Amino acid sequence: MADLVCKNLSMTFTAPTDGAVVEALKDINFTLKKGELLSVLGPSGCGKTTLLNMIAGFLNPTAGDLTLGDHTIEGPGVERGMVFQQGALFEWLTVSKNVDFGLRMKSVPASERKKLVDKWLDIVGLAGFGDTPTYQLSGGMQQRVALARCLVNDPDVILMDEPLGALDALTREKMQSLILELWVETGKTIIIITHSVEEALLLGQRLFVMAPRPGRIHKEYKLKFASQGLKQSLRDIKQKAAFAKVREEILTMIWNMEEEIMGGA
Repeated sequence: MADLVCKNLSMTFTAPTDGAVVEALKDINFTLKKGELLSVLGPSGCGKTTLLNMIAGFLNPTAGDLTLGDHTIEGPGVERGMVFQQGALFEWLTVSKNVDFGLRMKSVPASERKKLVDKWLDIVGLAGFGDTPTYQLSGGMQQRVALARCLVNDPDVILMDEPLGALDALTREKMQSLILELWVETGKTIIIITHSVEEALLLGQRLFVMAPRPGRIHKEYKLKFASQGLKQSLRDIKQKAAFAKVREEILTMIWNMEEEIMGGA
C-alpha cells in the first residue's frame, strides 16, 4: 500500500458542439496516507465525481500530477477498486460469479477463487448467498455484493461514488457501520463521495468540503466520529452536540454556496 498524492490537479472540459470551456477542477492538492478514510462532499457541480474518476483512471487530468506511491495514475489499475452508486453488477449472474469476476479475468485457479469469494461473502454478511441470482437481492444486499467484488481483488485504494445513496435510511445506516468495520479490518485507503453531510461526518476520518466553479477544496476537517462509530451506535453519535455543531456549520457552508450558484445563474 502507498500514499495517494494529488498535486496541482486541474480538469477542463471542452464542449464538442460550441467549444465552450468548463473548468471542472482547479489546483487540487492533497496527500492521502495509506489507510486513511476520506469523505468528500459539496454542492452539485463541484467536481466530486470528476475527482474520483481521475483517481480511478477513467479520466486524465488536463494539468497536474496524480500518483499512487511511485507510479503516476494514467488509467484504471488493479490497485484501485471502484464501488458505484448502483453497484454495476451483472444481475443475471449469481452472487459468486459477480464477486469472482475480476479473479476470473486474472485466471486465478477455481479453488482459490472459491476460498476468496466465500471469505468475503462471509465478511460482508452474505454467507450462503453465493448461488443466488443477483437480481433476487435487495438493494442493500446488492451493495454488499459490490463491496465484496471490490475487496476480493485486494486493491490498495477503494473508491466509492455515492455507494449508499439509493438505500433506505435503516439499510444505509447498517452499510455505514459495515464500511467502518471493513476500513479497520482491511487497513485500506478509502475515498467516499457523498451528498449527505451526516454520512460524510460519520465516514470521514478526513473530510473535504468542495466549492464549485471551478471545483476546489474549500475546507478540510479532521474528525473523530468514524473512530467513535467503531465502538458506539451511529445513531448515538448523531445526537452528540459536537456532531450537530459541525453538521450545521457544513450545511450552512453548502447552503451559501448553492445560493451563490443560483444567484449567479
